[in-house]
Parts: sequence; C-alpha cells; structure tokens
Amino acid sequence: MMVRAVLFMTDLGYATKPADSDARQDDWKDRMKLKADRATLLKALAHVQNVVEKRNTIPILANVLLSVKEGRLTIAATDLEIALIEDVPVEAAQDGSVTAPAATLYEIVRRQPEHAQVELDHPGGDAPLALRAGRYATKLVVLPTDEFPKLDAGKLSHRFSIPAQALRGLIDRTRFAISTEETRYYLNGIYVHAAESDGAAVLRAVATDGHRLARVEEPLPDGAAGMPGVIIPRKTVNEIRKLLEDVTGEIAIALSETRIQFTLDTMRMTSKLIDGTYPDYSKVIPVGNDKILRVDTNDFSNAVARVSAITAERHKPVKLSVARDLLVLSATSPDQGTASEELDGEQVEYSSTPLEIGFQARYLNDVTEQIKGHVEFCFADGAAPTLVRAAGDQSAIFVLMPMRV
Repeated sequence: MMVRAVLFMTDLGYATKPADSDARQDDWKDRMKLKADRATLLKALAHVQNVVEKRNTIPILANVLLSVKEGRLTIAATDLEIALIEDVPVEAAQDGSVTAPAATLYEIVRRQPEHAQVELDHPGGDAPLALRAGRYATKLVVLPTDEFPKLDAGKLSHRFSIPAQALRGLIDRTRFAISTEETRYYLNGIYVHAAESDGAAVLRAVATDGHRLARVEEPLPDGAAGMPGVIIPRKTVNEIRKLLEDVTGEIAIALSETRIQFTLDTMRMTSKLIDGTYPDYSKVIPVGNDKILRVDTNDFSNAVARVSAITAERHKPVKLSVARDLLVLSATSPDQGTASEELDGEQVEYSSTPLEIGFQARYLNDVTEQIKGHVEFCFADGAAPTLVRAAGDQSAIFVLMPMRV
C-alpha cells in the first residue's frame, strides 16, 4: 500500500502522519455545492485570507478550506501560527469540502457585481472548483483536503468574556509600542495578565520596545483570575483587531500557557503564544516624577506635527522647553532649518522649575493619539524616563525615554 506524508496541525504546530491512498480517495468522493450572497461570502473571505501567509513553502497553506455541512459553509485558513474559522450562511447547499487558493478566490468574488449570487461546485476527486456568478464562470485548481492542517486548539484551561469595546481599547492603546526587533522576540507582542491595581483586580496589557512602554488596564473579567501571563504575537494582535472592527457585544476568550482563542460572532481565531518570559516592566515605570506638565491633547499633537515637519528624519527629536504655564516646541534640521511653536495660557499648566527635554515626534504622536482631553507629562529631569497619562485617568500609563537635544 502506498504511503505518503500529510501535513496536520497539533496545537497549531504541524507534523507528519501516514495516510494511504484509499483514504485520500474517500475524502474526495463527496460533491460540494453551494450558493451564497456575494457580500456575505466576500466579508468572510476577506477575514480569513488575511491570515494566509503570502510567502510560504507549503502550497496547501495558500489555500482556504471550504466545508459545507447542514446548510452552512465553514471557511478556514491557517499559517500554522494562527488559525481562523468563520461560518457563513448559504443556499442550495450540498455537504462536502474542498480547498481553493485564498487570494485568487477572494479577488474573483470581490470583482463580482455588488448583488451577485456566487455558486461553487466541486464534483470531487482532483477536478477543479467551478465558480459561477451571473454570466461569469471560472475553474480553480484545488489541493486535497486531507493535506489541510487539522485545526485543533487542544485543552484551554481558562475561559472568560470581555466586551468588544474593552478589548479594542486594550489593543489600540498598547500595540503601537510592540517591538519589531526579532532578537528580543519576547517583546514582539502584547503581554496580558491578571494583576492588582490600587486593591482592585485588573486585566493588564503591556507592550514595550525599549524606547517606550504602554500599560493599560480593564476590570478583571469573571473567570480570568489565576490565568497565566501570556504574550500575544503582533500578527495575532493585528488580525484580531481587524475582526473587532464591526463586532459588538462580548468576546469569548479561552487560553492556556501556549495558545489563545477568540470567539467573535461567527468567527473563531486560535493562535500560538510567544514562548518566552516577559521582562519585569515595572522597573522602568518611573515613580516620583513630580514636575507635571498639563496640556490640551489636540493642541499639543497638532503643534508636534507642525514643528516636526521641518525634518524628514524620523529619529530627530522635538525639544520641549517648559517654564511656568509655557511650553515651547522646537525642531532643527541641518538641511531644512528650524521651527518652533509656543503654547501658553489656557492650553498649558506647569508650575515647577524650567526644564528642557527631547522626544521622537512619532513617539509623542503615538502616545497622544491614545489620550482625549488633556495629557499630563510627569518629568523628573531632562534625561530621565517620562511618565505620560490622561489627566484624571489611571487606567492607562505610558513611558517615554528621552533623546539628547
């Protein structure tokens, strides 16, 4: 009997298992047919095709798995790190399954007329997948369904729910600080864990790249107590944020020390976690910074944008010169010249000793984009880390390392 190797997923990894040719033929006997609304199908394909790795050496990972059962289509995609499954209601369905190239299928459906009905028909075997929409017709090359990785999340020990809005806030206010430096891989994600803040139990999200740090808290959901601290990879963070865009209500989260799973409406995303130890971030959060600058967030961020326009070099600092109720922002470019802007009066509150300090303009903007109303900068001196927060809000704090000016 002929033996071949088939990829399958265990705990979102992959290995090999033997499979005989007769089993392969059994998988290919069923005919799959369905008719779906173009808009509904397109939305689901847009979600799952984002997970597909654009460059990979395993052909099956460029495909999505289409499975029809009891009048419902399930679309699945994976890159062996993340798996996304979405259920789609369909009409005139016949149970069966097939794989198809994700990017090609998405583009074909996207280019159909807005109210088109899309029909998919796969007779089985190695026959192509037929797609029709009105007078349009095409046939797509398929790969065997038994080569598609098995999407098994394993045992997930902790389960809880969190409002979609709260999860969006945790992500939006931290992901900008995720490191892209691959050598410190344990910083390439958001560290999420249960903690205590001022006597209250909280769910805390932290990200840092060594130059800035973001720490955001939400009340600890029921069921999250005792959860392990986990590092959610950057790609997973970005993909789950896209899915949250149109979602309301509660998001179910299940996790273990190695995997995390999010369930949103008809979608379920499972991801590996980063295997590493997150550093003790509390050591870099300054305590006792008593020179407080309070400024309107919009006025400040607009001034930073105008002043920093003088230089195209992103690493050049914007200097903050602070005196009593006065803030002067300035930047210098050897090739372009200088720029400065003053904020005073009702825009600025500062009553401590004069101080000069510099920061990257992009870092200042990344932080102030997360703050509404008034922002507070808590300084120690012109060379020490600065604590940044929204006035009157202790749920989120940010730390910026200064630059020499």
